[in-house]
Parts: sequence; structure tokens; C-alpha cells
Amino acid sequence: MQTLCKNHFLQQLYRKIDGAVLWSQNERNLDCVITFQTHSILQRFMLRFDGLQLDCNDHLFIYDGAHAVGTYKFDLSCKNTKQTLGAMFTRTNYVTLKYVTDNWGTDTNGFKLVITAVKDPKHPCMEFRCNLREFCIATDLVCDGINHCADGSDESSNNLCQNTETGTILGLEVTWFVVVVISTFLVLLVLIVGVSICVCRRSSWSHRSGNSIGQQNASYSLGQMYGSNGQVVKPTSGSTTTLADGNATTVPSGNWRRPAGPLGFRKPPARDRPYCPAG
Repeated sequence: MQTLCKNHFLQQLYRKIDGAVLWSQNERNLDCVITFQTHSILQRFMLRFDGLQLDCNDHLFIYDGAHAVGTYKFDLSCKNTKQTLGAMFTRTNYVTLKYVTDNWGTDTNGFKLVITAVKDPKHPCMEFRCNLREFCIATDLVCDGINHCADGSDESSNNLCQNTETGTILGLEVTWFVVVVISTFLVLLVLIVGVSICVCRRSSWSHRSGNSIGQQNASYSLGQMYGSNGQVVKPTSGSTTTLADGNATTVPSGNWRRPAGPLGFRKPPARDRPYCPAG
């Protein structure tokens, strides 16, 4: 209650709710007003205390309307208990609470108030209908651990509450387990695709390099060489070369890349250095 009673602009607004639980424990020097409103004009509020123990100088005023003016519907103080009050209903779709406390109290003072927006049985219900009084309440209030129907039917519905219980797999909730499995699968898929791309690129590069080397070797081994007389020279093993007309000639090794001169693959004669007699 002390949080809701802070002095800011939200305090002046009507809070639209399907249901709420208000707690108060030994809150001192309070003087605040809170107004709640239903989402539909066909609804009204049911108020029920799960705990109520007020000091005689503390008062909780309940108004059946949108303002804390006029005659209040209830004035709750130390003389009231939750057993004597039971469930309380408004006639409008508004309820206004005015809580006034003094500067003294104990830890046992306070209350727990359950507020629920209900629709009467005469109206069609598309959500959840209580068993005892057949009130219609919002589906979000079912199986939330709070008795909104006052008869406990919204918390004891076996079919609904069992379906809303979340199971666990390997210590994780089903939703988180599915998220982890999908994330792991996507990471593995990305790794597999990356490795496959790398392997394909390496294979393609090795294939191209092998073909290039093979073509180069073939050009050296199958290339034809021409002699000085225009005849085709076919290289053979060793230093012996066979000409196209069948004549054989001996060429020193290591001269295949040197052009043939007029005398064939022969070492050019060394030049004689001129001799100048000493004068």
C-alpha cells in the first residue's frame, strides 16, 4: 500500500485491473486514496480479505464509486475481522480505497486484500466461470495461486491448472530446453557449412595447381626443337639427340635452352687475345 500511495501523478489515475492483491503491514502516517476500475462496464468488483488486523486508530474506507466523497460503503478498523466481513461487492465498476493510519503500530497490524473484477451469471462468459456463485473472471487469474472466486474453484480446476504447470527437461523448463536445442543445432550447422566450404576451396586449388604443373611438364617433355638446318630435333635420354632424318648427333647436356648456331649445339671457339710485344 505504501508504494501505491506515493505522491505522484499516477495516484490521480484510475487503475484498470482484472484482479489485484493489496498488502499492508505496519505502515504508519498514511493518508492515501486509490481508485480501481474494471475493463468492462458489465463488471463489478468483489473484495475479500485473506488477512485483516487493524489498529483502532487505523481506518480503511471503501467507497462504491470513482471518488472518496460522499458516504463510504465500509469503514474497517480494529472491530472488524476477515471472518465477519466475508466477500464484499460493489454495484459500480469502480472501487475507491482510502487508508488512514497513525504513527504507531506493531508488525501484526495490516491486511491482505484480494480484489477481483467479476461478471454476473446473467451475462455471457467467454473466460472462466466460478463454480459456487458462477461469477465470470479473467482467464489470467486462473491457477495463479490466489483464490479469486472465493470458493477456490479457479485454483482447483484440475484440467486448467495441470495444463499450465511447466515441465522440466534436464533441469530446464521446456521453453528454455527447446531454445538451447535449436541454438546448438544452428551453431553446428554453421560450423559444418564453414568446414565444407574450406575443404572445397582447398580441393579446387590443389586440382588447379596439379593441372598447371602437369601442363608445364608436358610442354617441356613433348616440345619439339629445331636444329640449325631447319630439321626437327627430338630429345632423347642422355646427351644424344636424334634428328628427323634419322641422323644422330651428340649435344652436350645443358644446352637445350640455348639457340643452335651455324655449327649446331657446339661451344663457340674462344677468341684469341692479340699479342703485343713489349717495346
